[in-house]
Amino acid sequence: MNRPATRALVTGGSGGLGAAICRRLGAAGHFVYVHAHRGTAAAEGVVRDIVAAGGEAQAIAFDVTDAGATRAALAQVVEHSAVQILVNNAGIHDDAVLPGMSDKQWHGVIDVTVDGFYNVTQALMLPMIRTRWGRIINISSIAALTGNRGQVNYAAAKGALNAATKALSLEVASRGITVNAVAPGIIASGMGASAFDAAAIANLVPMKRAGTAEEVAGLVAYLASPEAGYITGQIISINGGMI
Repeated sequence: MNRPATRALVTGGSGGLGAAICRRLGAAGHFVYVHAHRGTAAAEGVVRDIVAAGGEAQAIAFDVTDAGATRAALAQVVEHSAVQILVNNAGIHDDAVLPGMSDKQWHGVIDVTVDGFYNVTQALMLPMIRTRWGRIINISSIAALTGNRGQVNYAAAKGALNAATKALSLEVASRGITVNAVAPGIIASGMGASAFDAAAIANLVPMKRAGTAEEVAGLVAYLASPEAGYITGQIISINGGMI
């Protein structure tokens, strides 16, 4: 028997990767909340794409680093029904080698990824637990697994997200909720794609190409599905064979 449509929230849903994830979840029949902070016009555009394709979606705006604003926004979302699919995709780059890194660069990246994960996930957790079914998918990075020059802050943030993924998966496994992380490599529409030209990509990636946002979205959609119910606590790489 097919499950009824579930409600999904994708943070950072207005960006390239987030938008692809939103569209894929919408195509799978989920009601999708497309989150943005400042990119509300882009989020509304993603909503229009999902609706035009026959799905259901709504834009939602708040700053994931602001705990009070996040709780207030999400309290309205879960007032009558739980969000059962959460994709923690919001993240930023602010690259510099560590000796030249400012406090603002360090804390800015950590705040969006780590505090953002906590603020959003904690606010949605109890309603999800009460339904005894859920999927939490955290968007990590190859930088957390291999490191990358000039990205100590980003690698630290995504590494913390990986550790949180494993710990939370243990807490909620018995409640029918899975928690996994997806760690993309070089993605054509990703934040780091502009840092690599075709020659560099051919040298770094055994498949000799960048991945696509749609390929990452396909993996996320699978992890969000009932078929992935026995996969939890995993950091799943999607990087063309880089590691």
